[in-house]
Amino acid sequence: MNQTLGKGTGTENQQRRMRNKACVGPAGRTATLSTMEEDYLSSNANNGGNPSDALEQARQRKHAAMLERLANRQHTRRSAESDDSSTSPAFESTSSFLTRFSDSKRSIEAQIAQSRLTPMPETTQLKPQLDAISASISSLEKLVAENSYFLPSYEVRSSLKAVSDLKQSLESLSADLVPKKKFSFKNKAPKKDPALDSNREKKETEIVKPEKMSYTVPDSPGFRNKTREVLVMKFSGSEIGEFTISDLDSCEVRLIGCVRALFVHRLRNCRVYGGPVMNSILFEQVEGCVFVMASHQIRIHHAKATDFYLRVRSRPIIEDSSGVRFAPYCLRYEGIHKDLQEASLAEETGNWANVDDFRWLRAVQSPNWSILPENERIGLIDISNSNLDTRSEEI
Repeated sequence: MNQTLGKGTGTENQQRRMRNKACVGPAGRTATLSTMEEDYLSSNANNGGNPSDALEQARQRKHAAMLERLANRQHTRRSAESDDSSTSPAFESTSSFLTRFSDSKRSIEAQIAQSRLTPMPETTQLKPQLDAISASISSLEKLVAENSYFLPSYEVRSSLKAVSDLKQSLESLSADLVPKKKFSFKNKAPKKDPALDSNREKKETEIVKPEKMSYTVPDSPGFRNKTREVLVMKFSGSEIGEFTISDLDSCEVRLIGCVRALFVHRLRNCRVYGGPVMNSILFEQVEGCVFVMASHQIRIHHAKATDFYLRVRSRPIIEDSSGVRFAPYCLRYEGIHKDLQEASLAEETGNWANVDDFRWLRAVQSPNWSILPENERIGLIDISNSNLDTRSEEI
């Protein structure tokens, strides 16, 4: 009789399992757990156990399994968030940039307002104060340039607009507080030389005409005030900071190695060939030049009839410029591939052709820049044999 009962119980268990396996879908897991619970209860019942105790134990095991799954999911999610945060440096944050920018902007505005409230000082006393404000504005503009590669376009435009407004405020302050020199042409020699008078008047007019306030030339190592020279700089140190090229006419400049930042100001009819720049390059007031440069960020102000051969991680920015043309980077020297890799510029991004003109807000192509036609481009420039018989230095 027991054997018959056992056979019947086995048959019922098999039928019950088949019914539970048929429950496939969202409740599939529940059906499987129900089968396990029923098997467990049936086993305990056959062994003389208490069915209610067995059911409670099965529920506890089910609850513990659910808690373990939830804990594993939470751990996986936190690990993923930690990995994402580690791949993006903390300083590459729009909110962090806006905080720094706003604090600096408010400080500069306070300095300008305070300068307007002070009594009219002597010019010699006012100049250091204005120079300090100008340097602060330059640092703020540099901050925007160095972070533009990860900022949204709207934030870059609004930040540069704020910098431009600060420059205009400083120009207005300087015009109000600094007395302008007056020139008189009453006392002249009895005999007039028209050509001499014309040249003298032109020079005096150039002196009187106030220059538009622009980026302050940094007091850093560099080449300055040269004409018709070949200038070579080899950067070999592990910590190379800023380098400045300013007030050159008809010169050729060769920069070999890596540098952190480069400032280029007031160049005419020059050719500049440079290795990778780890942060940013700022061009101001260049005309009739050729630049072959590689950098993370590139900003161009007041450029005319100049060609740029670039490799750049972010979009180049031009402002108040015309007749500028762009082409890909084409420089070679011994060790340049290693330098490009160390500066994270080994990859050609194609951004040399994605130029933003911040003075041209229309949807159509800006007339101020263009792609340099291939048949007008220079070939590969090799500056490996830059000997020291030229005007050369090494850092």
